[in-house]
Amino acid sequence: MTALAPWAVDEAHSRGRVHAEPAPLERSEFQRDRDRIVHSTAFRRLEYKTQVFVNHEGDLFRTRLTHSIEVAQISRSIARILGLNEDLAEAIALAHDLGHTPFGHAGQEALNACMKDHGGFEHNLQSLRTVDVLEEHYAAFDGLNLTFETREGILKHCSRSNAESLGELGRRFIDGTQPSLEAQLANLADEIAYNNHDIDDGLRSGLITLEQLDAVAIFADNRTAVARQWPGLGGRRLIHETIRRMINQMVLDLTARTRANIAAAGVGSLAEVRAAPRLVAYSDTLLPQLRELKTFLRTHLYQHYQVLRMTDKARRIVADLFAAFMADPRLLPPQYQARAQADKARAIADYIAGMTDRYAMREHRRLFAVGEIH
Repeated sequence: MTALAPWAVDEAHSRGRVHAEPAPLERSEFQRDRDRIVHSTAFRRLEYKTQVFVNHEGDLFRTRLTHSIEVAQISRSIARILGLNEDLAEAIALAHDLGHTPFGHAGQEALNACMKDHGGFEHNLQSLRTVDVLEEHYAAFDGLNLTFETREGILKHCSRSNAESLGELGRRFIDGTQPSLEAQLANLADEIAYNNHDIDDGLRSGLITLEQLDAVAIFADNRTAVARQWPGLGGRRLIHETIRRMINQMVLDLTARTRANIAAAGVGSLAEVRAAPRLVAYSDTLLPQLRELKTFLRTHLYQHYQVLRMTDKARRIVADLFAAFMADPRLLPPQYQARAQADKARAIADYIAGMTDRYAMREHRRLFAVGEIH
């Protein structure tokens, strides 16, 4: 790892772990966090949780696992350029989707609706709950006992009411201060990854076309540059060359603007980062192009009738499962039955959120399909 900039997180000044542990040997505290995340049950389940397409629809579409790895790669690359803590940025990126439900945003929306009278459901809070409580690996504590800085980065958004229950971790949402630059970076690396790779998956699926994308400036400009350098190039090579240039453009723009923001704010320490406005950002030139791209994806991919048909099924699966378990929690596996005695709705939300796409569909068949009795 390169030398840390003065505004980076230095593990020597970490706020530590909830449960004190001896310092790790031959690795950093944030490497330990990363390793615990990678070896967690929730991380393995990401292999069978969807991004846009439900897991069974094809082997080549991205899952939450491949997405998280891509976000980690982008985060680490930018962190190195900016002199930030690469290990921390990587750990946050790998953990950011651990609390996602099956079926992507449709599953989250459905579960949040089910939980509206029970405190709601939000995947960032669920990711934190996963690493703080739900993972069962260690004899001395529940969860993964990650450092404050990694946990802070996982929690991207939080309502004031929830923040008040989180103590020091929720303080910034009450005070209006900022998280570390590593946390800010992981948030936008997530956006870079899913914007570009949803284009790739959308083209691969046939739900969007190159001709449609030519109306989007950032795609059209990069496709034109590829065609100029490689006349006659087509198929997957054309798409890959265009998308990799788009990622590079976003990374370079983000890096340059963030450097400028750091200089303009005059920050020289992590404390000053927290007190400053959000510093990791795109330029005013690129931002409108990214908004145009997001609008295109929402209109032509996320709201495509074939995607909406599957997401409608997904919402019904989640709602049906929640209703069945609320009506009779004895249908839950034994470990969740025990949790349901203290908070039935939250235990059910934990169970459903932890499901993969295919497991949720299988569980739905077990409970509702005639002939499924096991």
